[in-house]
Amino acid sequence: MTDSADRDDDINKPAQGPDVGDQNEIYGEDGSIRQDYLTAIGAAIADRDVLFLRENVIPLHESELGDLLESINQQQRQALVSLLGDDFDFSALTEVDEAIRLEIVGALPNSKIAEALGDLDSDDAVYILEDLEVADQLEILAALPFTERVRLRRSLDYPEDTAGRRMQTEFVAVPPFWTVGQTIDYMREEEDLPERFSQIFVIDPTFKLVGAVDLDRILRTKRQSRIEDVMEDTRYRIDAEMDQEEAAQLFEQYDLLSAAVVDENGRLVGVLTIDDVVDVIHEEADEDIKRLGGVGDEELSDNITSTVRSRFSWLLINLGTAILASWVISLFDATIEQMVALAVLMPIVASMGGNAGTQTMTVTVRALATRDLDIYNAGRIIRREASVGLINGFLFAVIIGVVAGLWFASSGLGGIIAVAMVINMLAAALAGILLPLLLDKIGADPAIASAVFVTTVTDVVGFFAFLGLAGWWLSLA
Repeated sequence: MTDSADRDDDINKPAQGPDVGDQNEIYGEDGSIRQDYLTAIGAAIADRDVLFLRENVIPLHESELGDLLESINQQQRQALVSLLGDDFDFSALTEVDEAIRLEIVGALPNSKIAEALGDLDSDDAVYILEDLEVADQLEILAALPFTERVRLRRSLDYPEDTAGRRMQTEFVAVPPFWTVGQTIDYMREEEDLPERFSQIFVIDPTFKLVGAVDLDRILRTKRQSRIEDVMEDTRYRIDAEMDQEEAAQLFEQYDLLSAAVVDENGRLVGVLTIDDVVDVIHEEADEDIKRLGGVGDEELSDNITSTVRSRFSWLLINLGTAILASWVISLFDATIEQMVALAVLMPIVASMGGNAGTQTMTVTVRALATRDLDIYNAGRIIRREASVGLINGFLFAVIIGVVAGLWFASSGLGGIIAVAMVINMLAAALAGILLPLLLDKIGADPAIASAVFVTTVTDVVGFFAFLGLAGWWLSLA
């Protein structure tokens, strides 16, 4: 059996990475967790070496622990959580895939989860709670102290993917008539304050937000000064039901570190901080990329069944569009029989159009998501994309026209595919921008539906243009 000292020696070898205690001790040069570290942790779990695990896992940052949980298998994860017991950092569950989070939480009794959530910031606790079944949520909330239960219920009552769900309900709020000295003494003596904060909010007796003061302003102001004399208007307050992506855009536009979250009556209910917004930006970008690929909210940790279910529907739609493209080809079967070269060349036209359409569509969908594309500049962007499509169409028309003409010793065939290339590249550019704009206009998500429609347009237009022109040319011969 490998003992704890041997494992420590293995982990701390200079050739393998930095000594334990360094900031990045668990990562290799490629940014992934070192294999010797994973081997040592796996051996310690198998040997139930709690001392070694406490020394080498408990000091990890929550994000590092999250990476570790994703790097070991299911049995090792369950054993690690069990062996660490009360020392397991539940905030690490906000750093892992949903499937892994549910797997770990599902193996624990609700009483244990309630005890652990009581030590977390409210935003982290809500992040873990919101994926659970309603019955489990209610049981866990019932086991929490009244104040914490009310805070978490408030966040959970807001719709998913809103600022209210992402906000932290712990904040510092004082009345405007307090002095700076009173405020400082309050922060020194009050125990129930957030661990980290950069702003103090100013509220009236009805808890309506009237202003805010940055901590650095407090520290540079004399104690006898009144808060209302040094506070600033909270211009960038966020409505609790605002979409989290819109809130993230406000942070990006105005370089905010934190922002007050208010309800429909203007009452302060929480604070949104930059660390949560960074997570939102990553989550939304990840979601857009996956939707463009037609894989929904799929995670790497998902099992085979859920992955098949996630991908099947869009593959089925793609099958339907492929049948439509094949039907267009069947309309020209007699033409293809006359010249076999058409069957060789027609995938080139469709493929080039599909790639060009995907390029335009990707840029358009991202611009819609970041609100860089709107009604005021849409016309200019459409003209730009149409021009790009035409120019690229002519350039590639020359290339493929020459290649096809030399390949099949037919200048006429080269001219036909060149014209078809120009037509399809223009159609691809227009479809790539107009279809996402149309879908966004009618309230559909462009990231989900654009890809299948754009490729359908480029396939149908490409085949129809090429084979139609070829049929016309052959009829003249």
